[in-house]
Amino acid sequence: MTSLSILFPCYNEEANLPGMLEEAVKLGEQYGVDYEVIVVDDGSADRSAAIVQEWTRKNPRVRLVQHSKNEGYGAALGTALRSAAKDLVFLTDGDRQFQLSDIEKLFAKIDSCDAVTGYRLARQDGFYRRLNGRLWTGLVKLLFGLPVRDVDCAFKLFRRRALEGLEFHSRYLLVHAEILARLKKRGCRIEEVGVPHYPRPAGEATATKFSSVLKTFVELFKLYWRIR
Repeated sequence: MTSLSILFPCYNEEANLPGMLEEAVKLGEQYGVDYEVIVVDDGSADRSAAIVQEWTRKNPRVRLVQHSKNEGYGAALGTALRSAAKDLVFLTDGDRQFQLSDIEKLFAKIDSCDAVTGYRLARQDGFYRRLNGRLWTGLVKLLFGLPVRDVDCAFKLFRRRALEGLEFHSRYLLVHAEILARLKKRGCRIEEVGVPHYPRPAGEATATKFSSVLKTFVELFKLYWRIR
Protein backbone atom coordinates (compact mmCIF):
# COMPACT_ATOMS: atom_id res chain seq x y z
CA MET A 1 0.00 0.00 0.00
CA THR A 2 1.44 3.35 -1.04
CA SER A 3 -1.49 5.71 -0.45
CA LEU A 4 -4.95 5.67 1.10
CA SER A 5 -8.14 7.72 0.76
CA ILE A 6 -10.43 7.59 3.80
CA LEU A 7 -13.93 8.65 2.79
CA PHE A 8 -17.16 9.15 4.66
CA PRO A 9 -20.37 11.12 4.14
CA CYS A 10 -22.13 12.96 6.92
CA TYR A 11 -25.53 14.48 7.47
CA ASN A 12 -26.17 16.20 10.80
CA GLU A 13 -23.38 14.28 12.55
CA GLU A 14 -21.92 17.08 14.69
CA ALA A 15 -21.89 14.84 17.78
CA ASN A 16 -19.98 12.05 16.02
CA LEU A 17 -17.60 14.01 13.78
CA PRO A 18 -14.89 15.03 16.28
CA GLY A 19 -14.26 11.44 17.33
CA MET A 20 -14.60 10.17 13.79
CA LEU A 21 -12.06 12.63 12.41
CA GLU A 22 -9.62 11.94 15.22
CA GLU A 23 -9.88 8.22 14.52
CA ALA A 24 -9.45 8.70 10.76
CA VAL A 25 -6.33 10.85 11.10
CA LYS A 26 -4.88 8.43 13.64
CA LEU A 27 -5.45 5.60 11.17
CA GLY A 28 -3.63 7.39 8.37
CA GLU A 29 -0.69 8.28 10.60
CA GLN A 30 -0.52 4.75 12.01
CA TYR A 31 0.16 3.17 8.63
CA GLY A 32 2.69 5.82 7.66
CA VAL A 33 1.42 6.24 4.10
CA ASP A 34 0.34 9.14 1.95
CA TYR A 35 -3.27 9.55 3.02
CA GLU A 36 -6.24 11.88 2.76
CA VAL A 37 -9.46 12.12 4.77
CA ILE A 38 -12.43 13.33 2.71
CA VAL A 39 -15.71 14.22 4.39
CA VAL A 40 -18.73 14.91 2.21
CA ASP A 41 -21.25 17.04 4.06
CA ASP A 42 -24.63 16.40 2.48
CA GLY A 43 -26.29 19.72 3.28
CA SER A 44 -26.27 19.33 7.06
CA ALA A 45 -28.38 21.74 9.11
CA ASP A 46 -26.11 21.49 12.16
CA ARG A 47 -22.41 22.33 12.73
CA SER A 48 -21.07 19.34 10.80
CA ALA A 49 -19.42 21.42 8.06
CA ALA A 50 -17.93 23.89 10.55
CA ILE A 51 -16.37 21.06 12.55
CA VAL A 52 -14.70 19.62 9.47
CA GLN A 53 -13.50 23.08 8.41
CA GLU A 54 -11.77 23.45 11.78
CA TRP A 55 -9.92 20.21 11.10
CA THR A 56 -8.88 21.29 7.60
CA ARG A 57 -7.11 24.28 9.13
CA LYS A 58 -5.23 22.01 11.53
CA ASN A 59 -4.42 19.22 9.10
CA PRO A 60 -4.14 19.75 5.32
CA ARG A 61 -4.79 16.04 4.76
CA VAL A 62 -8.40 16.56 5.86
CA ARG A 63 -10.70 17.82 3.10
CA LEU A 64 -14.30 18.98 3.17
CA VAL A 65 -16.60 18.62 0.18
CA GLN A 66 -20.02 20.24 0.62
CA HIS A 67 -23.38 19.79 -1.01
CA SER A 68 -25.36 23.02 -0.86
CA LYS A 69 -28.50 21.00 -0.12
CA ASN A 70 -29.32 17.48 1.02
CA GLU A 71 -28.96 15.35 -2.11
CA GLY A 72 -29.19 11.89 -0.55
CA TYR A 73 -26.86 9.26 0.89
CA GLY A 74 -26.02 7.76 -2.48
CA ALA A 75 -25.19 11.13 -3.98
CA ALA A 76 -22.84 11.84 -1.06
CA LEU A 77 -21.03 8.52 -1.51
CA GLY A 78 -20.74 9.16 -5.24
CA THR A 79 -19.17 12.56 -4.57
CA ALA A 80 -16.75 10.96 -2.11
CA LEU A 81 -15.64 8.31 -4.60
CA ARG A 82 -15.12 10.88 -7.35
CA SER A 83 -13.01 12.96 -4.98
CA ALA A 84 -10.63 10.15 -3.98
CA ALA A 85 -7.09 10.45 -5.34
CA LYS A 86 -5.10 7.67 -3.63
CA ASP A 87 -4.31 4.09 -4.67
CA LEU A 88 -6.60 2.45 -2.11
CA VAL A 89 -10.04 3.86 -1.31
CA PHE A 90 -11.64 3.13 2.06
CA LEU A 91 -15.33 3.93 2.38
CA THR A 92 -17.28 4.06 5.62
CA ASP A 93 -20.00 6.13 7.33
CA GLY A 94 -19.72 9.03 9.75
CA ASP A 95 -21.96 7.52 12.44
CA ARG A 96 -19.15 5.62 14.24
CA GLN A 97 -20.79 2.20 14.10
CA PHE A 98 -17.43 0.71 13.08
CA GLN A 99 -13.94 0.93 14.55
CA LEU A 100 -11.65 2.18 11.81
CA SER A 101 -8.80 0.05 13.15
CA ASP A 102 -10.68 -2.97 11.77
CA ILE A 103 -9.52 -1.85 8.33
CA GLU A 104 -6.63 -4.26 8.90
CA LYS A 105 -9.09 -7.06 8.14
CA LEU A 106 -9.69 -5.51 4.71
CA PHE A 107 -5.99 -4.89 4.10
CA ALA A 108 -5.34 -8.60 4.69
CA LYS A 109 -7.47 -9.46 1.63
CA ILE A 110 -6.98 -6.62 -0.83
CA ASP A 111 -3.77 -8.01 -2.37
CA SER A 112 -5.76 -10.84 -3.98
CA CYS A 113 -8.78 -8.88 -5.23
CA ASP A 114 -10.12 -5.53 -6.42
CA ALA A 115 -12.57 -4.83 -3.59
CA VAL A 116 -13.18 -6.05 -0.05
CA THR A 117 -16.55 -5.51 1.60
CA GLY A 118 -17.28 -6.11 5.24
CA TYR A 119 -20.27 -7.91 6.65
CA ARG A 120 -21.56 -6.89 10.06
CA LEU A 121 -20.97 -9.35 12.88
CA ALA A 122 -23.75 -9.17 15.50
CA ARG A 123 -25.33 -6.16 13.82
CA GLN A 124 -26.21 -3.53 16.42
CA ASP A 125 -29.48 -2.26 14.97
CA GLY A 126 -33.12 -2.85 15.85
CA PHE A 127 -34.98 -6.01 14.85
CA TYR A 128 -36.89 -4.49 11.94
CA ARG A 129 -33.80 -2.78 10.56
CA ARG A 130 -31.92 -6.09 10.66
CA LEU A 131 -34.83 -7.94 9.05
CA ASN A 132 -35.15 -5.35 6.30
CA GLY A 133 -31.41 -5.62 5.71
CA ARG A 134 -31.60 -9.38 5.20
CA LEU A 135 -34.57 -9.16 2.86
CA TRP A 136 -32.92 -6.36 0.88
CA THR A 137 -29.63 -8.24 0.56
CA GLY A 138 -31.50 -11.33 -0.62
CA LEU A 139 -33.33 -9.35 -3.31
CA VAL A 140 -30.17 -7.63 -4.54
CA LYS A 141 -28.26 -10.92 -4.66
CA LEU A 142 -31.10 -12.48 -6.65
CA LEU A 143 -31.14 -9.67 -9.22
CA PHE A 144 -27.40 -9.12 -9.62
CA GLY A 145 -25.78 -12.34 -8.43
CA LEU A 146 -23.55 -10.55 -5.95
CA PRO A 147 -21.31 -12.89 -3.91
CA VAL A 148 -21.78 -11.06 -0.59
CA ARG A 149 -23.88 -11.53 2.53
CA ASP A 150 -24.28 -7.88 3.60
CA VAL A 151 -24.64 -5.60 0.58
CA ASP A 152 -25.07 -2.35 2.49
CA CYS A 153 -22.24 -2.74 4.99
CA ALA A 154 -20.51 0.66 4.99
CA PHE A 155 -17.02 -0.71 5.49
CA LYS A 156 -15.41 -1.24 2.09
CA LEU A 157 -11.95 -1.04 0.54
CA PHE A 158 -11.29 -0.68 -3.19
CA ARG A 159 -8.40 -0.40 -5.55
CA ARG A 160 -8.96 2.99 -7.14
CA ARG A 161 -8.12 1.67 -10.58
CA ALA A 162 -11.10 -0.71 -10.30
CA LEU A 163 -13.40 2.30 -9.83
CA GLU A 164 -11.98 4.44 -12.63
CA GLY A 165 -14.50 5.28 -15.32
CA LEU A 166 -17.48 3.90 -13.42
CA GLU A 167 -20.51 6.15 -13.11
CA PHE A 168 -22.84 5.79 -10.14
CA HIS A 169 -26.38 7.09 -10.53
CA SER A 170 -27.97 6.07 -7.23
CA ARG A 171 -28.86 9.00 -5.00
CA TYR A 172 -30.35 7.01 -2.15
CA LEU A 173 -29.86 3.67 -0.40
CA LEU A 174 -29.08 1.61 -3.50
CA VAL A 175 -25.59 3.02 -3.82
CA HIS A 176 -23.69 0.15 -2.13
CA ALA A 177 -25.48 -2.39 -4.32
CA GLU A 178 -24.76 -0.31 -7.42
CA ILE A 179 -21.06 -0.07 -6.61
CA LEU A 180 -20.73 -3.83 -6.19
CA ALA A 181 -22.94 -4.67 -9.18
CA ARG A 182 -20.94 -2.43 -11.50
CA LEU A 183 -17.64 -3.86 -10.23
CA LYS A 184 -18.94 -7.40 -10.79
CA LYS A 185 -20.08 -6.55 -14.32
CA ARG A 186 -16.61 -5.15 -15.00
CA GLY A 187 -15.13 -8.52 -13.99
CA CYS A 188 -13.58 -7.33 -10.74
CA ARG A 189 -12.94 -9.81 -7.96
CA ILE A 190 -14.82 -9.04 -4.74
CA GLU A 191 -13.96 -10.57 -1.35
CA GLU A 192 -15.70 -10.16 2.00
CA VAL A 193 -14.75 -10.34 5.66
CA GLY A 194 -16.64 -10.06 8.94
CA VAL A 195 -16.22 -6.86 10.95
CA PRO A 196 -17.60 -5.93 14.40
CA HIS A 197 -20.55 -3.56 14.47
CA TYR A 198 -21.37 -1.13 17.29
CA PRO A 199 -24.39 0.86 18.44
CA ARG A 200 -24.61 4.39 17.10
CA PRO A 201 -23.13 6.60 19.87
CA ALA A 202 -25.16 9.72 19.00
CA GLY A 203 -27.68 11.07 16.52
CA GLU A 204 -30.38 9.27 14.56
CA ALA A 205 -30.32 7.28 11.35
CA THR A 206 -32.30 8.83 8.50
CA ALA A 207 -31.93 6.14 5.85
CA THR A 208 -35.12 4.26 6.74
CA LYS A 209 -37.57 7.08 5.92
CA PHE A 210 -40.39 5.71 3.77
CA SER A 211 -39.72 8.23 1.00
CA SER A 212 -36.07 7.12 0.78
CA VAL A 213 -37.05 3.44 0.73
CA LEU A 214 -39.58 4.02 -2.06
CA LYS A 215 -37.07 5.95 -4.17
CA THR A 216 -34.52 3.19 -3.59
CA PHE A 217 -36.82 0.54 -5.06
CA VAL A 218 -37.39 2.71 -8.12
CA GLU A 219 -33.61 3.05 -8.50
CA LEU A 220 -33.17 -0.71 -8.01
CA PHE A 221 -35.23 -1.68 -11.01
CA LYS A 222 -33.73 1.08 -13.14
CA LEU A 223 -30.27 -0.27 -12.31
CA TYR A 224 -31.36 -3.81 -13.14
CA TRP A 225 -32.46 -2.76 -16.61
CA ARG A 226 -29.27 -0.75 -17.16
CA ILE A 227 -26.72 -3.44 -16.35
CA ARG A 228 -28.44 -6.82 -16.66
